[in-house]
Amino acid sequence: MLTNLIVLGIYFAILFGIGIVASKRVKNMDDYYVGGKKLGYWLVAFSARATGESGWLLIGLTAMGALAGFSAYWVVIGEVIGVAISWFFMAKKFKSLTDKYDSITIPDFLESHFKANGHLLRVVAALCLSVFVIIYVSAQIDITGKAFETFLGVNYYTGAIAGFLIVVAYIFVGGFVAVVWSDVFQGALMFLGLLALPLVAYFAIDNSGDIYSGLEAIDPNLVSIWGAFDDPWMQAATMAGFAFIGLGFLGSPQVYVRFISVRNTKEIDKGKWVAIVFTFLTDAAAVTIGVLARYLFTEVGQDPESVLGIAGEDSLMVLLKATFPVFIVAIYIAIILSAIMSTIDSLLVVASSAITRDLYQKIFRPNVSDQKLNKLSSRITLMMALIALALAMTVAIMVPGRTVFWFTIFGWSGIAATFCPMMIYSLFWKGFNQSGALACMLSGFMAVPFFKFYVQELEGVGPYFEQLDVMGPAFAVSFIFGFIVTRFSPEAAQKAAA
Repeated sequence: MLTNLIVLGIYFAILFGIGIVASKRVKNMDDYYVGGKKLGYWLVAFSARATGESGWLLIGLTAMGALAGFSAYWVVIGEVIGVAISWFFMAKKFKSLTDKYDSITIPDFLESHFKANGHLLRVVAALCLSVFVIIYVSAQIDITGKAFETFLGVNYYTGAIAGFLIVVAYIFVGGFVAVVWSDVFQGALMFLGLLALPLVAYFAIDNSGDIYSGLEAIDPNLVSIWGAFDDPWMQAATMAGFAFIGLGFLGSPQVYVRFISVRNTKEIDKGKWVAIVFTFLTDAAAVTIGVLARYLFTEVGQDPESVLGIAGEDSLMVLLKATFPVFIVAIYIAIILSAIMSTIDSLLVVASSAITRDLYQKIFRPNVSDQKLNKLSSRITLMMALIALALAMTVAIMVPGRTVFWFTIFGWSGIAATFCPMMIYSLFWKGFNQSGALACMLSGFMAVPFFKFYVQELEGVGPYFEQLDVMGPAFAVSFIFGFIVTRFSPEAAQKAAA
């Protein structure tokens, strides 16, 4: 325990040091929210990936590897494709437009892009973003509590509150610059730690023989890329459900604000391969960690929960303790917290900007000073973080059997279905208009809870949608509504008449 606390103390000291240094570069609200649009490709690529992956990567995806086996590699495929499309085809268009409009937030971009009459588009975007950001942050706080409980033996609630306080503290000090610099530091830890563990485990543990045969003996479904079902439609739903997770990289605000902050479009060309390689290696390593843990520590016919914890979420810790000395395990605990906090800090800054700048300044107080806005932003950040903390505590009490993987994916899906189809249309369809953008956001926003809490409970089709999960269906609903409303909206009719 003492070793763990010393290593974590050093880690947290580095984070606070980053916040203090970053604070010296924050001179106005552009600096606070997007780093003054002066960041290089290494900073943006690592920060975008660290933010996009979160604690879900180290705890949720490793657990899914332990439970699902080879079929969990569909997540890797989906995420690599999503990141590649985003960086190759969308990022430069988006960066050029936000520079043209002088935007520093997503609602800024939308209002300028559609030449909006009034502030309805800005209000809807800011409120939708705030709701699902709070849900997603609450999922990350939940992971923090589980990480402290699993790896340090600290009470879940104490751990969740401790992680929450640390993140809020260094956001207060340095804003977006602190977030990006800390993301790079934490992203590097994630990258190195994830790659090292499966390699060291494979070569260091004596019984690392024929993994394929060993997994097949434990459960034949573990070596099936199609999952644990004989029904081909259920297999297709499982494959698509995993792969569709990558859709969230096609316009989610917490990722795309990084493209606003980058120095110029040339930096995006340099950073795209960094982002893709980071995604492929870390995701593949996370699934492999879970697969190795299942192979090494469960026997034929044994319930994995008896060794790997509920839903396999202790698989990472089991493999760590069997592979490394205490000091290295302590470093991995810091890496896990890095993954969690790199997402919480980014989301809170994005949500704070939505309320403070996009609602308060742009609608009610356009002449407010940066000093007052900065103080308000700090208060809004704290308020939203407290709401997320309360939600995480409530879910922990009411749903004790929840899993990190699906709790996190619900928040991720909500943000993605609300914003990504609209962002794709905005960048590639010249006829897309404000009415269509509103339809995309509202339909995607409502489709996520509809599919999660209603459709998945239906007899007959419910189990298929449970495997498919909410991302793909909600994404499709948003696309369809955006297309139909745009084609038949008053703006389209006026344009046709002209």
